Parts: sequence; C-alpha cells; structure tokens
Amino acid sequence: MDVGIVGLGLMGGSLGKILKKYKIASTVYGYDHNKKHIKKAEELKLVDEICDIEKLKTLDMIVLCVPVQSIINFTKKLHNINKTTTIVDFGSTKEQIIKNIPTKIRENFVAVHPMVGTEKFGPTAAIDNFYEQGIVVFCDTNDSGDIHIKKTKDMFEAMLMNIVYMSSSEHDIHACYMSHLPHAISFGLANTVMDHENPKDIIALAGGGFRSMSRIAKSSPAMWAEIFRQNKINLLNSFDVFDKNMQKLKTMIECDDYEQIQQWMTKANGLNPLIK
Repeated sequence: MDVGIVGLGLMGGSLGKILKKYKIASTVYGYDHNKKHIKKAEELKLVDEICDIEKLKTLDMIVLCVPVQSIINFTKKLHNINKTTTIVDFGSTKEQIIKNIPTKIRENFVAVHPMVGTEKFGPTAAIDNFYEQGIVVFCDTNDSGDIHIKKTKDMFEAMLMNIVYMSSSEHDIHACYMSHLPHAISFGLANTVMDHENPKDIIALAGGGFRSMSRIAKSSPAMWAEIFRQNKINLLNSFDVFDKNMQKLKTMIECDDYEQIQQWMTKANGLNPLIK
C-alpha cells in the first residue's frame, strides 16, 4: 500500500515514522505547503519521497494531518480521485469536517481522531512510538465505503492502536471536555499570569504545578484557533460548566467552608485512577 501524508508536522511526521517502522506502507509519500517543513522532513527521513497533489491522487491512501479548516479546504482538491483511494483525516474536530466533505468522495472518506498529542509542532516534533497503544476514534463510518474502512482499520491495528467508534457529535463533545477545554484553560492561565507577573518573577518562581498546567499553552495558536471555531458551541457550553465549578469554589472560600472545599477536591482526586 502506498500512503501519502499531507502535513509533515507532529502527527504526519510521527505517522511516517511508524508506517516505515512496521513496513505498513510500501512507499510513504509526503506533501506540505511549507518548504521548510519539506526540507526538514527529508533530512529526518520522515517519508520516502516528496510528491505533488496529482501524485497523491494516484495513491492507495491519503492521510490529512493538517489543521481542521485546512482539511476541509484540501478535500475540495480531491474531487476526482480514484474510487479505490482512501482519504483519512486526523482532525481534532469531526462534525464540521464531515459535513463539508464533497458528496462525490464521501465514501472514500474515513474520519478518525488519534487521541495522542504533545504541545510541540513541526517536523522536528515527530516522535517514535507516538501512536502505539493509543486510542483512535472512528466517526460516522456508516457513510464510508467498506473497503475504505477496512483499509484504515488494518492500518491502525498494524500501528498497535485501539479503535473506538462513535458519532461525530459525540466525539466533539468528549474531545471538548478532555482536550479543547483544557487547552483553553491553559492558554487563559498563561495569559493571566503574564498579565499579572513580570518575566523575571515567572522564571524565578514557576514550579512544577504551574509548568504542568501551562505546558499545553505552548501549542500552535493557528491550529487551536481553528479547533475552537469548529467546536464553538460545545466549547462555550463547557465554559459554562467550568465557570460554575469555579464559582462554587469561590463561594466556599468566601464562606470559609473548608470542609466542603476538601470534599470538592476529594471528588476531583477520583479522576486520576480513571486515566492511569
């Protein structure tokens, strides 16, 4: 199977590594509009060959590892692909992407979301063993062709990933609370501290807790702005839920109700065993 990866950053570069490692693809092709990314991907041997869009259209599979709006825009260029070419997207949102896939290629399209990531981006962020043992979510597969689902499923199983199925609307709600909201909070925390503290104090006093909370605020602003736009309604709803929790804590502190605060925090402690 010949695979073309569109976008040679963290997700695409790491995909190239694992496809080559397990010999899942006969040849791994790469495409990126950023010439610096192409040069670095070649230096790091993330793919076997760099190709253009016309070559991509002839391959067995095209994997879109670009920001969510770019996924929608790029699929418009693939309207004349072969019926046997599978298109897979790795976007962090699903409902808006699926709604905007051209009808002519909807059967070719398999919407997935590998639930992996770091705050780093670009070809140098590509990681060995990035996908192994991770979760990948397949969405709205009833509208994808059987051969395309099988091809995609076989690839992820060969990558040692665990497959979960759900609707695109369910996915976007879950992804919001477990990924999009935490990123928004981290960006907000970083801005709050920078608005209040001078850089020297931040450097001198930032401890492990702050570093952990603010780590993902180093993520790509361009990529996350698109995610927030596409998952706007769910994100706004999650803000309301989060605000209620913060308001509850504020009220308990104002009332010196520290027993209730301990119970509130003990409930939060229950999350850790669930995600180990």
